[in-house]
Amino acid sequence: MKRVLLKLSGEALAGDKKTGFDEATCIGVAQQVRKLTEEGYQIAVVTGGGNFWRGRTSETIDRTKADQIGMLATVMNCIYVSEIFRYAGMKTEVFTPFVCGAFTSLFSKDAAVAALEEGKVIFFAGGTGHPYFSTDTGAVLRAVEIEADAMLLAKAIDGIYDSDPKVNPEAKKYDEISIQEVIDRKLAAVDLTASILCMENRMPMLVFGLNEEESIVRTMSGSFTGTKVTV
Repeated sequence: MKRVLLKLSGEALAGDKKTGFDEATCIGVAQQVRKLTEEGYQIAVVTGGGNFWRGRTSETIDRTKADQIGMLATVMNCIYVSEIFRYAGMKTEVFTPFVCGAFTSLFSKDAAVAALEEGKVIFFAGGTGHPYFSTDTGAVLRAVEIEADAMLLAKAIDGIYDSDPKVNPEAKKYDEISIQEVIDRKLAAVDLTASILCMENRMPMLVFGLNEEESIVRTMSGSFTGTKVTV
């Protein structure tokens, strides 16, 4: 693998605080990504927005407007995390599918790939730019567009289970599973739209826990302990 897309859940970025940012967690991510860039990997990053906003939480808010708030939450996350990456010694660029003034660059495949080849870590904020699509779907879409070799999903739990491990202490973790099985068994690795996009475009996924020590580096170095999703 040379080029990967790293999807960071918003909840994982918040650490034990559950909301906002845990700076130590973000610095830890940055230090790991720097090691990978120094080894020649090209890294793109997508963040979720769950540390600020999770879907339509009130019937008083229209679904489209709720999703727009979520998109803006991911813009805040990417600007913050990209600055932490700069602090750690990397060059970064944030892309959005809509104009955000001077805050971000407008996404195009050519610009994103050029930035990767310049050695920048790039961030895709704002999802797809449309309501009714999750950040998971946006992440898969961007991974396919930039022709990434794989998607790395850094989550608050350490892989894919046959049931919710927070509810069922007997839940079984999969070491490897096909994307077709994920779809058939309705496992919540990513949402259904994202899963189908992965399957149709043969985009493999590696799902692991962000809060495990050096989990991103270990995932890329072969000592992977999460769940490999094959295509």
